[in-house]
Amino acid sequence: MEIRLISCTKSKRDHPAQLKDLYMESPLFRKARAYAETHHDDWWILSAKHGLLAPDGPPIDPYDETLTTASKADQRTWAQQVASQLADKGLLTEATTLVFHAGRDYYAELLPLIEDTGVTVQIPTEGLQIGDTLAWYNEHQ
Repeated sequence: MEIRLISCTKSKRDHPAQLKDLYMESPLFRKARAYAETHHDDWWILSAKHGLLAPDGPPIDPYDETLTTASKADQRTWAQQVASQLADKGLLTEATTLVFHAGRDYYAELLPLIEDTGVTVQIPTEGLQIGDTLAWYNEHQ
């Protein structure tokens, strides 16, 4: 089973919304969501504030947190939370491929925590700048 993990974005709606809609102000998120919905079995959102969230979960308020400016200690704490959430959801198995569509700050501290679980990890847009990532989505839709 392929599970896509999409990071939150700075651009958000200015009112509470379901996760799948909260970040729709971002062209990057819109493309990532469209790709996830057509190419993967399931998808989840990596929220800098809340950790792992289901796109159809209850509405949440907009927030102004990011892992990009977080300290390494805060990134590690966040990664530990997400690793626990992934395990609790049964997503860390040999039958699962986690496909990260997120910046390095959203997986660098997390990958060492899940490497011995048997899960396969893919990062198809690793190292790409935003413009190149948008182009990647255009090519792969």
